[in-house]
Amino acid sequence: MSLSNIEIAQGARMLPIGEVADGLGIPLDNLEPYGRFKAKVSLPYLRSLRDRPQGKLILMTAISPTPAGEGKTTTTVGLGDALTRIGERSMICLREPALGPVFGMKGGAAGGGYAQVVPMEDINLHFTGDFAAIEAATNLLAALVDNHITHGNALDIDTRRITWRRVLDVNDRSLRDVVIGLGGLGNGNPRETGFDIVVASEVMAIFCLATSIADLRERLGDIVVGYTRGRAPVRARDLQAHGAMTAVLRDALSPNLVQTLENTPAFVHGGPFANIAHGCSSVIATSAALRLADYVVTEAGFGADLGAEKFVDILCRTTGLRPSAAVIVATVRALKFHGGVEVVDLPTPDVAALERGMVNLRRHVKTVRETWGIPAVVAVNHRAEDTAEEIAALVAAVEKAGARAIVAKHYAEGGAGAEDLAREVVRLCEEPTDLHFTYPDESGLWDKMKAIATRIYGASDIIASTAVRTQIRRLQEEGYGDYPVCVAKTQYSFSTDAKLRGAPSNHVVDIREVRLAAGARFVVMICGDIMTMPGLPASPAANSIDVDDEGRITGLF
Repeated sequence: MSLSNIEIAQGARMLPIGEVADGLGIPLDNLEPYGRFKAKVSLPYLRSLRDRPQGKLILMTAISPTPAGEGKTTTTVGLGDALTRIGERSMICLREPALGPVFGMKGGAAGGGYAQVVPMEDINLHFTGDFAAIEAATNLLAALVDNHITHGNALDIDTRRITWRRVLDVNDRSLRDVVIGLGGLGNGNPRETGFDIVVASEVMAIFCLATSIADLRERLGDIVVGYTRGRAPVRARDLQAHGAMTAVLRDALSPNLVQTLENTPAFVHGGPFANIAHGCSSVIATSAALRLADYVVTEAGFGADLGAEKFVDILCRTTGLRPSAAVIVATVRALKFHGGVEVVDLPTPDVAALERGMVNLRRHVKTVRETWGIPAVVAVNHRAEDTAEEIAALVAAVEKAGARAIVAKHYAEGGAGAEDLAREVVRLCEEPTDLHFTYPDESGLWDKMKAIATRIYGASDIIASTAVRTQIRRLQEEGYGDYPVCVAKTQYSFSTDAKLRGAPSNHVVDIREVRLAAGARFVVMICGDIMTMPGLPASPAANSIDVDDEGRITGLF
């Protein structure tokens, strides 16, 4: 009987985190250990690395996700280990798992099989407390808004135009829309509001985009929490909130150092979702890794239309980071799903369905290689049930699309199973790159959204209600037109309809809501029926998670 992910992780031979740091040249006195196997690296030390040359940045992305799974995190870990095995100095940068999906559908997000980051249970459950700090900072600001109104409202905040929402790090659909302040004068002023999940919060985005404590504090002060009765913006600094918020987040801003099963060093830091936020780990962690290693593999969430688009159009645009190569993860099962096969029938060989599903992969390959100009390889994340005929059909179809596909067996074999992929990535990193953005800075907000929809999603147009169009126009007039756009939409389809598989074209993207993220310095366009506070499924993963009599966690997968 094969071992589960958590059993493999619990059997890992981990190095003390000081040894992992020593391998990177990080002195022990620049670590803040959290137990034996994880630590934060001090920001002053990371600042001292700025004059070092940068390594090569490799962007891990994927096809549109399916219930069959694709394995981006697993492939990120496997590639990092493989690069180490072929003699390269490598690191990986991942996002921290949120408790929402850990207790919801996924049950864990630290990789899988023999390609995992460890200690797996700690990383999946609370880790070093970063998300708790982000939650506390967000809710502190919300409390200060309501407290200011209770004590006289000197800023003349219009309670109908408060935009700041509270957050929680678990999925809870009951909190999407709530009324607060009930119970009389002593409990504040009643008003409608709601909760988002922590990973969708602006503080999470700011946390991941900030380059220093000073930058963090400045961005937190820029947060717009609502508007006065005269429609003037009210910012966190107007409430004198940003200093205390920075204090709550100070320690969390240092990146978390852990390791893979094969002891490759990894930064796991920050965790915005890519379907409702910008989907990339922290700039501080990625920038530091590039000074510590020759090759850094970083993951952007969900498919290339979401995480990779935001990596390019938000993170690269605003930070100057540039990927030298990209890896697009696909599986035989996922392609068959995009070809129309239902989940229950996916184990059955079906070359025809796989070839139909290739339309999804081809669009992602075209986007990465042609729209953005990033050299790319397709990683076929191998499963034991894949047939030789299916693999051959996939590889041939990718080659016909002008790219190369490499079968990687890291899930079963660890880094040894991804050495061919590592060699191809090293080769790609030597190719010249000329990164292109999806839209120019000077485009208006409406045109930026339309460019993403038409150039990346294959849509024919975008639409919005009169109220939403007015809001977009007002943001443009208020000086936010030069901000990038962050799209919140379903991850399961290029369209806003999660049921449309493959590569739908000529659909229309409906912008349902617009939110200004002035501290993060982008504008969020919420499309279709995507929710910024997810709900739990009928059988949540939480039902399987437990602790045995020895204190060992079980059920994470």
